[in-house]
Formats: sequence, structure tokens, C-alpha cells
Amino acid sequence: MIKRKKPQSAMWGRSILVACALLIFAAAALAATRKLSPDLENRNPSDRVDLIVQFNKVPTAAHHNLVLHHGGALKRELPFLHAGAYKHVPASVLAELEANPSVVHVTLDRKLQGASTGVTPVLDYHNETINTAAAWSQGLNGSGIGVALIDSGVATVDDLAPSNIVYSQDFVGDNGGSATDLYGHGTHVSGILFGNGADSTGPNDSYTFQGIAPGVNVVNLRVLDANGLGQDSDVIAAIQTAIQLQSTYNIRVINLSLGRGVYESYLDDPLCQAAEQAWASGIVVVVSGGNYGRDNNAGTNGYGTITAPGNDPFVITVGAMNTLGTPDRSDDLPASYSSKGPTLWDQVVKPDLVAPGNLIISLYTPSDTLNQEFPGNEAPTSLYQTNGTAAGSPSYFILSGTSMAAPMVSGTAALLLQQNPALTPDQVKATLMLTADKNLVPSGVVTDPDSGETFNVQADIFTVGAGYLDIAAALANTQLAPSAPGVAASPSAAIDSDGNVVLVLQPAAVTTGSGIVWGSGIVWGSGIVWGSGIVWGSNVFTGTDDAGQGIVWGSGSLASEGILWGSATTDSEGIVWGSGIMWGSGIMWGSNTTEAQLIAHGDTVTH
Repeated sequence: MIKRKKPQSAMWGRSILVACALLIFAAAALAATRKLSPDLENRNPSDRVDLIVQFNKVPTAAHHNLVLHHGGALKRELPFLHAGAYKHVPASVLAELEANPSVVHVTLDRKLQGASTGVTPVLDYHNETINTAAAWSQGLNGSGIGVALIDSGVATVDDLAPSNIVYSQDFVGDNGGSATDLYGHGTHVSGILFGNGADSTGPNDSYTFQGIAPGVNVVNLRVLDANGLGQDSDVIAAIQTAIQLQSTYNIRVINLSLGRGVYESYLDDPLCQAAEQAWASGIVVVVSGGNYGRDNNAGTNGYGTITAPGNDPFVITVGAMNTLGTPDRSDDLPASYSSKGPTLWDQVVKPDLVAPGNLIISLYTPSDTLNQEFPGNEAPTSLYQTNGTAAGSPSYFILSGTSMAAPMVSGTAALLLQQNPALTPDQVKATLMLTADKNLVPSGVVTDPDSGETFNVQADIFTVGAGYLDIAAALANTQLAPSAPGVAASPSAAIDSDGNVVLVLQPAAVTTGSGIVWGSGIVWGSGIVWGSGIVWGSNVFTGTDDAGQGIVWGSGSLASEGILWGSATTDSEGIVWGSGIMWGSGIMWGSNTTEAQLIAHGDTVTH
């Protein structure tokens, strides 16, 4: 784990805050002039690295030879990005690549992983919590909509009908070309998305575990190995495959329940750019936000820990909620481990919304790696069988994480697209955010059941975004955002000349004109899709600045306003903007830290 210097104080004055922000922007501007990603700086020339090199056009053999003549091997071509992925390249080639005019950007082919871990048994009412029955009662089940599941593969289990899986492809190469799931993560995500409940439907079953959209057509693209690990280039290749197969299988949604640290702006990150290409092609891209909300290594109480590609403003980034094992959402709280915004480098306001992610019951196979690691996570049969016992189910498994929340949003997107196939990705995103429940419990305390450690959690724009997924409200919505790509791009947080933190439109949203989702001048202004003069609830804005931008919080004390961290805390706006927090190489994540270590086994609630 990388040791990081913490801010000297949690309470920052306006002058320090502005100075830090200017330093951030200056650093970002300097980085924009470099072709090497920050984590490639100052490498030992004798090191061997896996690279993704982006060129100014689709690379030819001559382009590949710029890398290969120094050694290493071409792993795969990435033509949509004008790039190639290369293995075991000597770091001594980096300076030459940076100097070559045909090279646009060079990054590590970074490691990533799924966003889930083990839990403690409790009945899971997520379908009731997000009002899934409203879709089923209308005959909506996602039928005819293709969803590309980019994960650890899909195993053969009773609750996943083979007819739902219309295409499979392996990008890892460790399983004889098979895209079946060895880890267990993709199968669990699959159950949440399209499980049919076969093994919990019968005369002795008291509860059925069914997916959000059991009628979808699934394109199974395996990118995570038996340990839940993968590389950027494999995920990028899978995204490009989804784009290529888009018309063949009517792929309208991509689910990415995976991620890794943010090392550069989304404008340079090839993983983010691949996600944007899918979005521009008309595919809704749903991404888990990450499970680093407990990470206080940078002194931010977990703020600034959204993972890539969830840091991209185009995609729908999903955080996790704790349902407390009840169908009533009025007592639900954000999961303590759910990553918080704003994003590193670009300060994008994330996540976009939240869905249940704590103690979620879904599918597994007894032989998968996750079950070997967490055998206690097999759901007791007593949770769903009338005469059940504490013995573990052979079909159902409990996991926590934003990985579990993302497929709920992907499934909802499929339901919306079945209801109205003409919706664009931006209209789907805008609808989900507009209709998300904003009447959330402001704050609470949760406990790690293993360590006994407690965490303060609260619902603010960097933890819950636009609010809590509500399928019934989304399907009933008749207000549509404009259809142009980018109108629903998530805004960034910035500091105005008076020291107020404001929301700023992305360039893609600004160029679409005055009809944009975010409003004309004022973010979510009166008469705009998002409602009357509010961002995500009645206590978010403190007013508007001279330019008409909505102020997220002012230069005064947050403790008195109760806007961001709540009335019980003394932390001020500087906790997010302190020096060294918003940029740099690997500053939020240690190179070998697993999410299981960070999240342990889900949250319980201290009353």
C-alpha cells in the first residue's frame, strides 16, 4: 500500500481551497502536454511493462514495429482506438514513443477486477425496494434487448436459461477458449440481471430470486480470469466486439461491473474512451462505481475514490445502497464501501445514482473461486424454502459491492428500451436520474460485522448522485431529455472566483445548445428536466453565483448548511480538494490490495 501524506487539517479556509483548486487545474494542464500517462513516468529503463499505445490513425505494421523492434509482443490490435496492446515492452522505449509524432498517448495496460466481496446472510428484497414488479405487471422483462455482459463469464446454472445467452467469447485465454465463469462474479451479476428463479420457484419455496429483466438477450464477453482479474486491453477489445455485434444482437446496454484506479483524465484513458465509443454508437454503458468508500488513505473519508471507467461523464456510474434486509426504502443507507466522487483529475460528479448492493442474493456454482474463498456466503436455504435450514444453498450466494448494484440499473435500462426502443443512451440516463428517489435518509452509522469497525455514512451528491433507482417512476416518466450524445454528461465540480463550489457542464453538453438536460446557465434550473431549482433534493444548492451556475456549497461552514457531509461533522470543502488528492499516480489504490480486504463482508447498521 502506498503511503500518502494527509492534509494538515480537515478544515480548510477559502484561500487554501482556491489555491488547491488552481494547483489541480495547473497540474492537469501540464499533464495534457505529456503523451505518457503519470504511472509511466520515471520508470527504470530495464523494467518490462504492458502498454496500450494510441496512434494518430489505425496502426499498421510500421506503427507496431515502433514498439516491437525493442522487444515485447503485440497482444492485440484495438482499431477503434487507433491503438495496439503490447506485452513485456522494455521501459527504455517510452521516451522514443513519446517523441514520435504518430504516437498520441501511451498508458499501462492496467489491471482491473470485479467489484464485489463476501457478506453475512440476510434476506434480500432488492426487487421490492426498487419497484421491479411495476415492470413485470406491464409485461416488461427486457425481451428483445441485447445486453453485453463484460465480466468473468457466465456459468451453466438452472436459473440462467441457455436461450438467453445468444453469444459468448473469451478474451482471457486461460480456459481453453471457453467463456464459462470460473470466478463466480459474472454468474452472480447475471442472476441479478436476468435470472429466472427456477431453483427458488416451487411448492416448498417461500421466496423467488428473480433477475430484473429475465427476458434479455445476453452477449457473454469474458474478460476476468479465475481470480477475478483482467487487463484494460481485454475489456477494450470486448467493448469493441459489443459495438461490432450491436446490430446482430440488438445490443443496447453494456454492463461493466469492474474497475481500477484512475491515473489520468478520462480524456486520455483508453478504457474510458472505449466506453465513450460504445455510448456514441447508441449503447447505454452502465459501470460500477467501485468499492473504496472506506479508503481514508488520502484523508478524504473515501471521497474521490470512483474507479475507471466509472469516472467518465458519459457513462452511468452506479453506487451501492444498503436495504437493511427490508423492502421499505425509507430506512436505507449508502453502503460504507461504495466509492464516492468527485472523480480524480476531472472532478466529475459521480456516482450518477445508486441501487441496492449490500448482501445481494444471486447465483453461483459450488466450484467457483468466490465460493472457495467465502464458503459461508452460500445463502441458507431457510431464506427461501418453507422447511429450509441453515445449510448453504447449492444455487444461491450472497455478495456485496457496486458490482451488484450495476446490473440492476442495466436491467432497468433494458426495460426502458423495451418500452420505448427509440430512447438514446442520454435519454435513458436522464430518465433514470430524474426519476431516482431523492427522499433519502440523510445520514447514519454502519458497522463492519467482522471487525466491528463503524463508519459514518450520508446521502450527498458524491455518494448517491441523483438518488435511488426507482423502476416504477422511470417507466412512468414522460419527460425526455434531448437525444444528442452528451446532453446527459455528468457535470464537474469546480470553484468560482468567490470560492464557491459549483457544477460545470462538460463541453459535450455545452455544445448542444440551450435545450440541454442540465439547463441553460443554471444546472438543473427551473423548467428543465430535473425539476424546479434543485439539483438532487431541496437542500443541495445554497444559491446561484453571478454567472447563474448552481452553487453546490458555499465558502461558509458545511456544518451549518448541512449540505455535503451533514450537520454532525466539522469537515469542510477542503477535504475533497486538498493538495495531492485529485491527481497523481496510484494515489488512491495500493497495487495489490483486494476489494475483499477493503469491504470485508458488507454493512450492518448501528441504531
